[in-house]
Amino acid sequence: MYLIGFLILFFFLIIYLLMVPIVFCIDTQTNEYYIKIKGLAKVSVEGDARSVLRLKMNVFFFKYYFYPLKYKFKEKKKNSGDRNMIEIIKKDGFRKGIRILKSFKVKKLLLDIDTGDCILNAKLFPVFALLNYYVGNFSVNFENRNQMVLYIQNRPINIIKSFINI
Repeated sequence: MYLIGFLILFFFLIIYLLMVPIVFCIDTQTNEYYIKIKGLAKVSVEGDARSVLRLKMNVFFFKYYFYPLKYKFKEKKKNSGDRNMIEIIKKDGFRKGIRILKSFKVKKLLLDIDTGDCILNAKLFPVFALLNYYVGNFSVNFENRNQMVLYIQNRPINIIKSFINI
């Protein structure tokens, strides 16, 4: 009886993990840069006084800090036998990468820029008006203000389907 209950709970957990949204957010106005698996984990990039970069990881109710620039990674020596595999990955990897990128959904895109050149700003104005009609929210300002908000969402099941489908 307990085994059936455990299997049902495990089945629903697997379905939840496949359907939970993964969110990538870049917001330069509020300095928020994070990747979040809703309800499970969040990894955000923060500035630090001692180190230039710090990753803050929230997993359930626990917080962890990681300093990626502190560690040095050792390079592995290349084997001559791996050349054919690398060529196969390069050939197939580009197509798979495009399919994975197509599975992402852009939920919010906002771009507000000032190039510092009033002539270039005036030339960008009709281009951004055309982009507003099709894509997102683009604007040009003459007030020396730059802002970008990019909010992208995907689900693990969509990423898996992009690997499986040809």
